[in-house]
Amino acid sequence: MLALFYIFIGVAIGVSFWQITRIMNFRSSIADDKDNAAQGKYAIGFMAFFYAMMIYCLIFMNVIMLPESASFEGEHDDNLFNITFWLIGIVQFIMQFLIFYFTFKYRGSKDRKAKFYADSHKLEFIWTITPAIVLVGLIGYGLWQWNNVMDLSDEENAVVIEVYARQFDWQARYAGEDNTLGLGNVNFIKGLNSIGVDMNDKNSQDDKQVRELYLPKGRKIHFKFRSQDVLHSAYMPHFRAQMNCVPGMVTEFGFTPKYTTEEMRQQPEVIEKTNGINKVRREKGEDPYVFDYLLLCNKICGASHYNMQMKITVVEEDEYQKWLAEQPTLAEYITTK
Repeated sequence: MLALFYIFIGVAIGVSFWQITRIMNFRSSIADDKDNAAQGKYAIGFMAFFYAMMIYCLIFMNVIMLPESASFEGEHDDNLFNITFWLIGIVQFIMQFLIFYFTFKYRGSKDRKAKFYADSHKLEFIWTITPAIVLVGLIGYGLWQWNNVMDLSDEENAVVIEVYARQFDWQARYAGEDNTLGLGNVNFIKGLNSIGVDMNDKNSQDDKQVRELYLPKGRKIHFKFRSQDVLHSAYMPHFRAQMNCVPGMVTEFGFTPKYTTEEMRQQPEVIEKTNGINKVRREKGEDPYVFDYLLLCNKICGASHYNMQMKITVVEEDEYQKWLAEQPTLAEYITTK
C-alpha cells in the first residue's frame, strides 16, 4: 500500500508539471468553452483523487501515530489534538469540496458574465468572529493543560527525580528518604561525581544516581532537568511530555504514569505497531523489537544526538520500592567506588 501511495504522489507531480507546461503554452492563446469545460472536469477528477488520498491516510496510516497516552495528564494533550484535528479536518473537507466544485460549476463560458460582488459585512463578521471564538477555546484549554502539567505543589507525595543531560547521554538522580534533592552545579563535577552534586549539602547524601528510570504507576512524578553543555530537550513521547534542558538553569514538569510497561505492551495499538516493526526486522535478519518507554533528546545537540536515549520502566508501587531500595545512595556510591 505504501508503494501505491508513492506511485500516486509521483503521478500527481507529473500531472502538475504537465498542466504547468500546458498553461505556459496557453499564454499566447485564449481559452474557449471546450478548454474551460475540460479544466472543470480535471478539477472534479483531482478532487476525487485528493479525497481518496486523505481517506487513505486517515485509515491506513494511522498505525504510525502514537498509541494512547501513558499518563493521566497526557489525556488532555490527546483531547486537544483530537479536537483540533477534527475541526481542521471538517473545515478541510468542506472547503476543498467548495473550491473544486465551484471551479467546475462556474467555469468560463461565452454565454455567462461574471458577477461583481463588492463585500458583505455579515460574511466578514461570521468568518472573523467564528475562528476567533474557536481559537480562544483551544488556547484556553491549552493554557489549562499547561498549568495542569506544571502543577507541582503536591511534592510531599510526588517522586522527585532530576534528569541530567549532556552530550550524548542521560543520567538521573532520585531524591532520597527526605524527598529533597541536594544542590547541583557543573562546578562540582569531579571523578565519580559526574552530574555535579554538592556533596556538602546534607540533602545530597541519600540521593541515588541511576542510568535507567523506574517510575511507579499512579504516583505523580516531579522531574527537574539540568544540562551540562548545550541545549537538550527531554522528550517522553508516550507520556506526552517534553521540556528543554537549559545549561545554567533548572526546568521542570510533572506527570502521573497510567500504565505499567507490561500493560502498555498489551495495548492493541502497541501490538500492531510492534508486529509491523518486527516484520521489517525479520526481513533484515535483525533481533525482534520489544516495546519500552523511552526518554529521548528532541534537540539536534550534536553528531551523536541520536544516541541520547534512556529506558523508562513503569511498574507497580511495591516493585518500584524494591528497585529503589537496591540502588546505592550517592554517599555510598562515591565512597565505595
